[in-house]
Amino acid sequence: MDTMPAASSPPPHLPTLEQTRKARPGREWASERVFRPAAQQLIGPLARWGVNPAHLVLFHTALGLYAAHSIRRGGWLTPALLLQVKTVLDAADGQLARATGQTTETGRYLDTEMDLVVNAALNVALVGRWGLPLTLLQSLILSVDYLWERDYRAARGEEFRAAPAQSGDNPHLLAALKAVYAAYFVPQEKLLGAVFQRRLRARTGQPPTQAQQVAYTPQPITGIAANLGLSTQSLALGVCLLLGRPRLYAASLPLQAALLVGVQLWREGRVEGSVESGK
Repeated sequence: MDTMPAASSPPPHLPTLEQTRKARPGREWASERVFRPAAQQLIGPLARWGVNPAHLVLFHTALGLYAAHSIRRGGWLTPALLLQVKTVLDAADGQLARATGQTTETGRYLDTEMDLVVNAALNVALVGRWGLPLTLLQSLILSVDYLWERDYRAARGEEFRAAPAQSGDNPHLLAALKAVYAAYFVPQEKLLGAVFQRRLRARTGQPPTQAQQVAYTPQPITGIAANLGLSTQSLALGVCLLLGRPRLYAASLPLQAALLVGVQLWREGRVEGSVESGK
């Protein structure tokens, strides 16, 4: 998500869903087919009402926390529905910011970190004290999505993240958000990034060429990782709640991690094949 601290006047003609969609090499089915189209229906009214995207982040964070509270009290229908509404609004804040030129650096950090707060609350509600380790595993899964897209673009000389449309972030708030990100997310990204690059180097036996970097980052891996994104996680948890088996979602996270390990081994095999064919 990309937001700004202060709202601005909406343009007379708001962009379409396609124009406000993030350009990604891999698309998340749940996001693209369910949540973003629903969110797009809200962009016009939200823009006309002058809703601040950052306030929308805080509102859907509150919904997510209430859903976690409801799960702890044994609820199933209410939290299942609240999570889907939360996910629609989570899509809407970024689409609203992009549609109205309100993207900021602060908004990007705020959205990511509020999602982490909600995820932690939900996982603790599901499995108690094991919720925090489960949240870390979930974060690693989401970090793989981030890193594989970043590496995909870097191998092809493409821009990874566009610069925010707005400046003038509150320096103290931005510094605090960056500090949280650096403490929690950056170590994960560095660890996983180092593992991926070390395994690539082990397959090439030398600094990888651009062709080998491209072979190591095929488009299918970005699609697989993208479909383990937050929209999919929310939809899956909602389904498990409706089935009366909320812990089934928690059990799925190790399976998701195992899937990504399998994909990693597959892409290593692609690089080995390209090295052998080049000999």
